[in-house]
Amino acid sequence: MARLGAPQQNHSSFSPLASSLSDFGGTRLQTQIQLKRKVWKPKGAFYVSASSAKKILIMGGTRFIGVFLSRLLVKEGHQVTLFTRGKAPITQQLPGESDNDYADFSSKILHLKGDRKDFDFVKSSLSAEGFDVVYDINGREANEVEPILDALPNLEQYIYCSSAGVYLKTDLPPHFETDAVDPKSRHKGKLETESLLESKGVNWTSLRPVYIYGPLNYNPVEEWFFHRLKAGRPIPIPNSGIQITQLGHVKDLAKAFVVVLGNDKASRQVFNISGDKYVTFGGLARACAKAGGFPEPEIVHYNHKDFDFGKKKAFPFRDQHFFASIEKAKSVLGWEPEFGLVEGLTDSYELDFGRGTYRKEADFETDDIILGKKLVSV
Repeated sequence: MARLGAPQQNHSSFSPLASSLSDFGGTRLQTQIQLKRKVWKPKGAFYVSASSAKKILIMGGTRFIGVFLSRLLVKEGHQVTLFTRGKAPITQQLPGESDNDYADFSSKILHLKGDRKDFDFVKSSLSAEGFDVVYDINGREANEVEPILDALPNLEQYIYCSSAGVYLKTDLPPHFETDAVDPKSRHKGKLETESLLESKGVNWTSLRPVYIYGPLNYNPVEEWFFHRLKAGRPIPIPNSGIQITQLGHVKDLAKAFVVVLGNDKASRQVFNISGDKYVTFGGLARACAKAGGFPEPEIVHYNHKDFDFGKKKAFPFRDQHFFASIEKAKSVLGWEPEFGLVEGLTDSYELDFGRGTYRKEADFETDDIILGKKLVSV
């Protein structure tokens, strides 16, 4: 069945749109239908007053976090525009999402095509449209944010996706929002962005996730384990395997982003967001096995210093303890993660990998170096 189509290619125009994937990761079925703009009136008992509905811009929004966030915002009655380069479909039907829900969402989402590094275009297009709130999901450098602030002097709130990777290593985990940060971290651009927002006097909120997982995850977090479990292979884990880390489900993160919207308690604040419990590397392997219905995995421990993997990454996590306290978000915002780890991994498996969709093909080259075997074809 034909579905609503893609946006106009005119960079300065907005249009309601939708495009779909007949099966995520499969053949794309797209149509190009230009629609007349119309005011959306919520159906049924759900109602949002004009004063509470916001005109929201999401920088990014077509890959992972923004896919779930945009749906929540649209359901709340906000007018949501995605700013992307237009290289990926602006909308995609989520696994388990009904045709009606997808069509309803797609008919309300708006799109602005452009490159956020084209600062002149960002300033002109955003100032012409005006937005109440900006969600910056894919911002990495402070100089990418300044043109947005210049274009929107009356902005009500700037909500930023930072990272718990900004913290300085500590002998006293977990990380708290008041802990020292590392100006040399690979996420230093996010630190500089937070500093810029504060210096500009903007009403800003920054969320710092630890490791994010869930359906559509483009980072090889749970997928790395699922590939090995499906192939019936041992799982190589560096050193003892009792290194402690932390994962947060993407849907819980999306809800946290919504909770801070228009929330005075979130003004000029940083919040760690992740799951409620910590987990060891070995425990994560076993949790992934439970989630996918696989047998207890065979775990092989190794010392990474004994191997030369070249530019290949042999394990998807940093080989250290890495976890953060989420008590501030719980006490200040009243936010609570809904997904336990095995439950969340099950959600990810059943809606994604278990359906035969994944972001990267299985690559066992480093495993075979560790196991002392030749490459195995699976």
